[in-house]
Amino acid sequence: MAMLVIEGTFRIVGARPDGDSVRFYPNNLDDWNKVEGGRKVRRNKSGGAQLRLDGIDALETHFRTEDGETHQPPRFADAASAELLDFLGFTDVVRREKDGTVTASEPLQAPGYIFTRTADIYGRCVAFAGKGEAPGKSGTKIHVDVPMIQRTVNYHQLAHGLAYPTFYLKLFPDLRASMAEAATAARAGHLGLWPKDVTQTGGRIAEPRSLAEDLVIMPKLFRRLADYLALNDGDLSLGGFLDFLDQKDDRLFILSTGHWTSFDTIVEVIDDDTVRLTVPPEDIIFEEK
Repeated sequence: MAMLVIEGTFRIVGARPDGDSVRFYPNNLDDWNKVEGGRKVRRNKSGGAQLRLDGIDALETHFRTEDGETHQPPRFADAASAELLDFLGFTDVVRREKDGTVTASEPLQAPGYIFTRTADIYGRCVAFAGKGEAPGKSGTKIHVDVPMIQRTVNYHQLAHGLAYPTFYLKLFPDLRASMAEAATAARAGHLGLWPKDVTQTGGRIAEPRSLAEDLVIMPKLFRRLADYLALNDGDLSLGGFLDFLDQKDDRLFILSTGHWTSFDTIVEVIDDDTVRLTVPPEDIIFEEK
């Protein structure tokens, strides 16, 4: 899989990195203009851009809805964020208690690199992120294989059970298969969040705090639930959730059946208060909007 490799530094002070997103500054700012896919990478005045780590989705530490900001169970959301920063080389990270913004870290910046092909609709660079020296010349395309992916923080988070596999169409099959294997091995080994995961067994929303504090579920499903409940005027009933998903029209491909469908067809609501996915996360490939 040919991808653009960019060397630079990761920096976290003044930002709110989580388990699948961090800010990256290329050594050569012009390298951002080499990212293909028709969307420009959105960057700050110093040239830094937010990465969306490809192939993974960690529990939300701060997700904005119409009601304000919410999160998923902090035990695992915070653990994923801490593991990402540790992997990249940051220690002594200090966060502002009010909103989780990093106010100090050692070091202030950590050297590393990314593999990328595109930016998403929000201007985030969709990337694999590694630490240290890149395995190719910065600013050029190189062939990225499975062993290279296995040295990235994306793979690390899956292998430690701290993120869900969440795949999109542009990820090549051999890389996707390796990441899926890491996730299934972590689940079989009861690592990280997996012993508490209720994505397929069913999560019950019994009270307002349930979604944010209790339910360990695939973040894609969490975000849709959070948006739905924010529109529901305090009513916790999930009676209209499938219709809401149908309106969102998240298109996806199911690997095991070879069928295109939409998110609402693989979500089941039980007794108006419990929700689950009917297929495992690694069996889904989402269509990028």
